[in-house]
Amino acid sequence: MKHRKVALLLFSILNCLTIATPSFASEFNFAVTPKASENQIDKNKTYFDLSLAPNQEDTLTVDLRNDTDKEVVVEAQISSAKTNGNGVVEYSENKLKKDKSLKYDLKDYVEAPKEIKLAPNTAAEYKVKIHMPNEKFDGVIAGGITFKEKTTEKTSDSSDDQKGKGLAIKNEYSYVVALLMRQTTQNGDPDLKLLGVKADQRNARNVIQGKLQNPNFTYLNQLAAKTVITKKGNGKALYTNEQTGMQMAPNTNFDLSVPLNGDRLKAGKYTMKIEAYGQKDQAGTHSFKEKDSEKAENYRYQWSLEKDFEIKSDVAKKLNASDVTIKKDYTWVYILIGILLLLLIIVLLVWRKKKNDKKE
Repeated sequence: MKHRKVALLLFSILNCLTIATPSFASEFNFAVTPKASENQIDKNKTYFDLSLAPNQEDTLTVDLRNDTDKEVVVEAQISSAKTNGNGVVEYSENKLKKDKSLKYDLKDYVEAPKEIKLAPNTAAEYKVKIHMPNEKFDGVIAGGITFKEKTTEKTSDSSDDQKGKGLAIKNEYSYVVALLMRQTTQNGDPDLKLLGVKADQRNARNVIQGKLQNPNFTYLNQLAAKTVITKKGNGKALYTNEQTGMQMAPNTNFDLSVPLNGDRLKAGKYTMKIEAYGQKDQAGTHSFKEKDSEKAENYRYQWSLEKDFEIKSDVAKKLNASDVTIKKDYTWVYILIGILLLLLIIVLLVWRKKKNDKKE
């Protein structure tokens, strides 16, 4: 009887785990193929990289194909390129904020349908009308077109059909076609600025972030940065970090993070120093050796950036409390338990003495 109860308990646990198993989408229901424009700089590229004169217009074509037996509705979103917190350029729609230096937002120079219906086993052309600004500039207007299947499936676990069934996870797949518009292939030089520094968190871990900005109309490629954080007025390094192989889109910014590796943030005034290098070039005059590399590389660009910042005590306390890598200090709990035990011992001793006195 006992073994039977154990078996039933195990079956119940396994049944609950099975109900809560997430569900995942497995494949695309449509295909995307960009057609090269007459204004394409390199016809072999699988994305749009166009050379246009000021005020020139063009109509781009993307072939969409539905090989399934059901109708597919494809949504399309136009967005400007941005740089994420890992130093990677994103061409798809996202929640990253625009940089103040962005003068030409791709959205403002593109006209295209927001969605297109594809009948079963058919193909269709998606047309994108673009317009170059009516003024000369050296640089690139960068962005992308994101194609995603429109779905009406409910994914909220609060809906009637999801109640009691656990959390359902649905992956959304999309095609992203980069769209670059330029007036000349001589696109000028990138720049790098350190706008500000603050304490924050990434993945529930304390970091110190320096906001890097590329305010120019050109890409900053192969960005490498060595960061040192010191107490203000003190040259001794508290934290160092090195990141390489990064890229910044034109007129964008991102937060370069220096991890604290489980250390607690402490209130005070600090300084962030960054030695940054861009665009590897054998003829470059700036040399930088990566920490895991056997020899130094030459770079075309180099920047020395520095910014003072302050960590307030309330900010440090709040971030330290939510950092999952910081070991919590329970000293006060142990002291309280010790005091309570001591009081208990004293009470017991007093009670025992009184009891003995009565016997005598």
